[in-house]
Amino acid sequence: MRSAKKVGAQRYRETFGRYFDDFNVGDVYEHRPGKTVAEYENHLFTLLTLNTHPLHFDAEFGRATEFGRNLVVSTYTLSLLIGMSVTDVSHKAIANLGMDQVKFPAPVFAGDTLYAESEVLAKRESTSRPGQGVVTVRTVGHNQDGVEICSFVRNVLIPAEGHAVEDRLDTY
Repeated sequence: MRSAKKVGAQRYRETFGRYFDDFNVGDVYEHRPGKTVAEYENHLFTLLTLNTHPLHFDAEFGRATEFGRNLVVSTYTLSLLIGMSVTDVSHKAIANLGMDQVKFPAPVFAGDTLYAESEVLAKRESTSRPGQGVVTVRTVGHNQDGVEICSFVRNVLIPAEGHAVEDRLDTY
């Protein structure tokens, strides 16, 4: 992964992401920083996605459940973990091709701080798209206590060096 591209004499531009060739099966990327989930973020995500289950936004309802409080919407948790992994995994991606094995083994609550890491499970050159390849990663999220709160496997189409959009732009 490159952190800067030389664009002139003593001048560098910040860059992110990995090219297809930068991925190695078995590598693990610890995504930082972590993210502390605020109650308002959970409420906003609930409203934006029309998720009307009161467990996510009605404090009295939440208190009456086995959890004793509101839960963070699981799809928000998933979105956060995907977002946390972008810089390491998919910043140069052409497309997310799919997600499998999505699991939520423990609840997330407002105030929890989430951390994520991704392991490269497989990679292969595309047979139909020269200069591109498919990378498979398993991402796992933990809370501040080290409890696994989510995991998923995703396949991402990644360009080889020289084939990314930013490789063709002078301003990027």
